[in-house]
Formats: sequence, structure tokens, C-alpha cells
Amino acid sequence: MEMDWVSFLTDPVTLASGFAAIATFATVMTIAAPAFSSDKLATRLKAVSNRREELRKKSRAALEGDAKKSIRVKDTSAVKKVVDKLDLAKMLEDPGVLKKLTQAGLRGPRPISIFYFARFAMPIVLGIAAFIYIWFINDHGLQMQMKLGVIVGGFAVGFYLPNVYLENLITKRRASIMRAFPDSLDMMLICVESGMSIEGAFARVGEEIGTASVELAEELALTTAELSYLSDRRTAYYNLAERTNHPGVKGVAMALVQAEKYGTPMGAALRVMAKENREMRITEAEKKAAALPAKLTVPMIIFFLPVLFLVILGPAFIKIDAMGIGKPKGTTTQTSK
Repeated sequence: MEMDWVSFLTDPVTLASGFAAIATFATVMTIAAPAFSSDKLATRLKAVSNRREELRKKSRAALEGDAKKSIRVKDTSAVKKVVDKLDLAKMLEDPGVLKKLTQAGLRGPRPISIFYFARFAMPIVLGIAAFIYIWFINDHGLQMQMKLGVIVGGFAVGFYLPNVYLENLITKRRASIMRAFPDSLDMMLICVESGMSIEGAFARVGEEIGTASVELAEELALTTAELSYLSDRRTAYYNLAERTNHPGVKGVAMALVQAEKYGTPMGAALRVMAKENREMRITEAEKKAAALPAKLTVPMIIFFLPVLFLVILGPAFIKIDAMGIGKPKGTTTQTSK
């Protein structure tokens, strides 16, 4: 029996049949394998497409469900109604107010209405306050002409006070931006040289620089959005320079515009501008240090010299008083008795 199995397995016909069967099975599996295998990439792309379509439908449904909301923000406050009713925008027209509000970080239609309303209301409020104080609280013995001058001064201060406040906001915002701008340029240079696009570099640096300057992080995020949506990328750089209104930022914007126009490497332009901004920051610090002695002169005269004279002359005065020099003789005799 065992010899029959051995002879059967070693028979050339059996071996040829077995090899033919294995080859046929392999051929069938090779042909049928693509039909049973699934394309993972296509499945994932299809899932992403379905998710995008789902989110798009939800967004459209949300917009249709709330018809009052729109992309453009409208000011419907009572201040806006007063400004429109009195036509304050035309009566107190200021061509550069929109630019100033943007530089101060105040965007949208509401700050414009508040600014015009403040320019209209503040002179009246301060003028009435000066009139009540001078006539009913304390006139300080002033004559009629002086009282009228104080009231007119209150009106003038109220008229210029919104502009002064706005300029103060612009100055503080610019100073906050420029304190962190050289460091942000260094980080942007690292991002660009590592292979990131300029949009990605702006977005990344905006996230990291927020702890040092919230204003600069806001400007970089806004520039990133403009680079993504504006048809001309150079407009985004010009807008950044206009919003900050600083020579250092303007130089960086012009360098980026030239790099976009002529195809020069962004890394080289950012390296040069980072060096210039660091030197500019050092120069500003040296200017402040050089002006410090002149600024300290008046406080030293007022606060330090009287104390210094008191410390130096105090013991001598006490000694002279104890010796009785300069006192009448009768007083000294009575004291000795």
C-alpha cells in the first residue's frame, strides 16, 4: 500500500498535474485579486468629500435659518441713528478718520459712528461742565471775560479730545507692535527657510507671538487672511504697512513685494530686513537712553536738591541754633540761668 502511494506521488504524470493545478490557481488569484482588493486612498478621498459636502449643507442651512445675519457687519445702534439723523459724518467730516481708526485697531462701522458722536457731544458736555463749575461751584474770583474764556476752552478741549485719545491709542498700539516685530521677523525667517510658504509663516508666527504682542498677532493673522483671499498678494503687504504706519514694517512690506514681483528668495529678503529692524530697535533704545539725562533734570531739581540741601545744611543749622549764634543777648542769658 505504501509503495503504491510513493509510486503515485513520484509518478511524472502526477507531478505535472500538480504543478499545472498550482499554476492555474495562481493565475486565477492574480487576475481576481484587483476585483476583491479595496482602494484605501479612493475611500479616504470619498469620505473627505462626503464630509465637506455635509459641512457645506450645514453651513447653508444655518445661513438660511438665520436670514438676519450677513457677512457684512452693519451698525444698528442708537449712536448710528443719531449720527445719520444729524448728518454728523458730513458736518464733522475727517478724511483720515478711517485710516486712523484702522491704525488704532478699531475696525468696522461702529467705531466710526462713536467717533463722530464723541466729536459732537464732548464739546457740549465739557462746555456745560465748565459753565456749571465757574458760575455755581467756584468762580475763583475771575472776571466775566475770564469766565467766558474758560467756557470756550472747555468747548475746544471737548472738540479735540477724541482726536487726542485716538492718537494716543495709535501710538500705544504701534509701540506694542514694534517691540515684538524684530523677533517675529527672526521666527518668520526660520519658518521660510525650513520650507514653509509665506502664508504659513505668517500664520505660525502670529500664533507664537501672541504672548508678546496681541496687536502684532492680530495684524499677522489679518495679513494671512488677506494673502489667502485677495486677488493681488501685494495688496496684503501694502495693507499691513498702512495699518501699522511704521518705517520698519513698511520696509518689510516693500521687500516682500519686490520678492513677489521679481522672484527673489523670501529668506534673503527677510534676513536683511530682520537685521535692519534689530538695528532700528537698538537705535531707538540708544535715543531714549541719550534723552534720559535731560528728562531727569527737572525731577532732580524739584525732588532731590531740596532733600540734599536739608541733609547737608540741617546739622549745621542745628549746631548754630544750639550755640545761640544770632540770638539776642537777653535770650541767651535767660537760657543760661
